Amino acid sequence: MTAGARDWQQQQPYRVIRRIGNRSFSRVLIFPLNPRSIQKFLSNLRSQSQIIFTISLSQPESWVLGGRSGSETMVFRGSTVFSRGSLAADMILSALPAPPSFILKQDHNGPGVSGIKSLRVLALLGAGASGLLSFATIASSDEAEHGLACPNYPWPHSGILSSYDHASIRRGHQVYQQVCASCHSMSLISFRDLVGVAYTEEETKAMAAEIEVEDGPNDEGEMFTRPGKLSDRFPQPYANEQAARFANGGAYPPDLSLITKARQNGQNYVFALLTGYHDPPAGVSIREGLYYNPYFPGGAIAMPKMLIDGALEYEDGTPATESQMGKDVVTFLSWAAEPEMEERKLMGFKWIFVFSLALLQAAYYRRLKWSIFKSRKLVVDVVN
Repeated sequence: MTAGARDWQQQQPYRVIRRIGNRSFSRVLIFPLNPRSIQKFLSNLRSQSQIIFTISLSQPESWVLGGRSGSETMVFRGSTVFSRGSLAADMILSALPAPPSFILKQDHNGPGVSGIKSLRVLALLGAGASGLLSFATIASSDEAEHGLACPNYPWPHSGILSSYDHASIRRGHQVYQQVCASCHSMSLISFRDLVGVAYTEEETKAMAAEIEVEDGPNDEGEMFTRPGKLSDRFPQPYANEQAARFANGGAYPPDLSLITKARQNGQNYVFALLTGYHDPPAGVSIREGLYYNPYFPGGAIAMPKMLIDGALEYEDGTPATESQMGKDVVTFLSWAAEPEMEERKLMGFKWIFVFSLALLQAAYYRRLKWSIFKSRKLVVDVVN
């Protein structure tokens, strides 16, 4: 044995890919061969598997091993083992302490491992392409059904310890009064809710007194009208749902009291809806009486574009641009849906602070009480 072969035999086996002449084999095992090692190798195989191998010495230059199934054959030539089929080779790989190395990728009787892998790669590519197409189809159908996904905007009150912009709430209420209140109601909001948030008590009383509320019955059993007061809810634009649908071509304007909580991604959705009107793209037809808005489910909405630059004049002199009005009215609607948000955040911060002090006190008390037990030393007197 040459020095190179001896060195190779002492090293760990390595993996190779090899084709032998014009014939191809599913496994090629590089394995130093001598009769003693073959006998030991076969005994290991018999002990680790149920397949019995036999040795044929018909060819002096090779050792031929045949499995019971007859489909696996290994031919030993010099220091190389040629194996047809995968079962015997897999057993060799599992029997050896460190699998020597493999291997050719094609079978003798059919498409080889390389062809199978190529088919697998093609199948995976086809599955990936079909998955992408199906995902695109689902995304397109979902967009048509639920509307275009709206972007996320940095609302100033969305932080953990952030509060509402009360000037924006006041401007948003002005936008609601002059633009939205003619069609949309806010049946869960009373005038007194605005006191200390956007208006003073005197301003709110004067605002409520501008409306007439039907009340009663009186002592004679008749209904009467009176000026509004702080406990009254915002006025309804329509007497009932049927009147609202009749006035809006069959569409029913939703109540806006909880609109930012009733819609997914509510604040961003409402802002994108109010500012997302534009002409329909080529190939999209909108019937008469509807308007194209990609953020609305289906893309066609009965509400026309309401926010136009300069549509109103703010009391504080802020420029009434489309985006400014959209931001202010969404802030007002967010406050209407969660008027307790600021109090809830403040209360949560207070509780976290109190629990932190209690945790520190508990840790100190534990250390004070248990330090004597953890630091004491027990001495066992085995003599006495």
